[in-house]
Parts: sequence; structure tokens; C-alpha cells
Amino acid sequence: MISTVGEKITLHNGVQMPQLGFGVFKVKNGEETVESVKKALEIGYRAIDTAAIYENEEGVGQAIRESGIPREELFITSKVWNTEQGYETTLQAFEDSLERLGLDYLDLYLIHWPGQDKYLDTWKALEKLYKDGKVKSIGVSNFHVHHLENLLANSEVKPVVNQIELHPLLTQTEIRDYCKKHDIKVEAWSPLGRGHLIDEPTINHIAKKHGKSSAQVLIRWHLQHDIIVIPKSITPSRIEENAQVFDFSLSLNEMNQIDALNKNERFGSDPDKLIF
Repeated sequence: MISTVGEKITLHNGVQMPQLGFGVFKVKNGEETVESVKKALEIGYRAIDTAAIYENEEGVGQAIRESGIPREELFITSKVWNTEQGYETTLQAFEDSLERLGLDYLDLYLIHWPGQDKYLDTWKALEKLYKDGKVKSIGVSNFHVHHLENLLANSEVKPVVNQIELHPLLTQTEIRDYCKKHDIKVEAWSPLGRGHLIDEPTINHIAKKHGKSSAQVLIRWHLQHDIIVIPKSITPSRIEENAQVFDFSLSLNEMNQIDALNKNERFGSDPDKLIF
């Protein structure tokens, strides 16, 4: 069990990554991004997850500079967007992301969605960036098992992470089992189910028992399943609250009760239907 917001897990290539990070999906570029990321860093978050399509990499970079925290203490993730997939276009997209962030390297670079036919060429570009030392680790996002099987059969470097929609209404056990077998860490986006789980009766009951919020219980559930989790908020009190999940633990019975909420219900796109 991890004990503080700064605790890390070790990826299969030996790189250490904080298990609890801060996501900036749908956070407006400019002051909103700068202030929320600075607040997260002030509280103790060290992993920030952004993407080219979020259009807030500049704000993330500004917050990093203004925080005064040494670069080597931070873990910064970004992602190549669907329209930039392919070998040469991915290499350029990576350089564009670095420039917007104002960084010399990334800690983790992901393929944002698998799509239909370009992700193998895109992965070859990520392998080059990794071998050239421009990114410390490479991974994927929204990959189903069949995408991962195809990638592993046609690659030299195995992804360290698969970032997927994951929450108690969509527990993704098949993908999680496959990733565990292949030593690929699972990272959850939309870990609170886009707010749909905040008023769920089982979650509420468990939260009251622990004197915690529903969001804290949901984050704790992810952590105890060894899932990397990146909750997002622009509210300072919630950014702080989301980090206060290390002074309690869920019992096996409580974990099982939350697991049982699964309905295979998505709030984002199905990767097999988002074809480009």
C-alpha cells in the first residue's frame, strides 16, 4: 500500500512514476491551467498528465516554471493526437508538444487512441524518441487487448503503460489482466466516472463509514488495485482533497462491493468505434 502523494511505482523499464497524478483534461489553457497545476504541485503532486488535444500544454509548462520545482522531480506525460499519427508526423508532433511545454524531454509519451491502421508506424516513432533519450518511457492509451497483441507482435519496445477509461462502472478486468500478465501498468482516466459515481449509494455508504468523500473512496479503490490514477479538478479544495487518500484503506469486503458495481458502462468513446 502506498503511503503519500509522492509515492512511486516502478515501470518495467525501471523508471519510477507517481501512482497518483494530476490530470488536466478540459482545463482551459491560460490562468485556469496555470493555477490548478501550481496548486497540485504545491500540495505534493509530481505527475502531470496532459495531451496535445487538450490545448493546455503551454499552461502546464508555465506552471512548472513558476513552481520552481526541479525538473527531475516531476513526471510529465503528453500524448500524440489522432490527426498527427504516422511516423514523421508523430516525430514532429512530439517536438511541438515539447516546445509548447518548454521542456527538453518528456517522462512519458502516449499514443492517444489506436484508431485503425497508423498506430504501428506511430509506435515506431515513439521507439525512436525513446532510443534517442527524448522521452524516458513510452506507452499507449485506450488500447484494447487486440490492439496490444498486434503492437507487441510488431514492436521492439513494450509499452510501460496503457491509459484507459476505468472506474467502478467500467472495471476493464480483461484488459487489466492482460496488462498484468505482460507487465504493462494500467492508468485510469475518468477515475470518478465523470461524476456519475459521486452520489452512488454503495460508494456514499463506504465514504461515510470512513469519514471521507465519495471521490476519496474512488481514488483509494484505484490505488488499492495498483492502478495509476489521475483525477482532475480546478477547485483548490478538491485538488487537495483528492490527495488526502493515504490515511485510510478499504477492506477486502468494501473493495469487492465496489467491484460489483461494474456495468461495462462507458462515458467516453469506445476505442473500437473511434476509427480514423
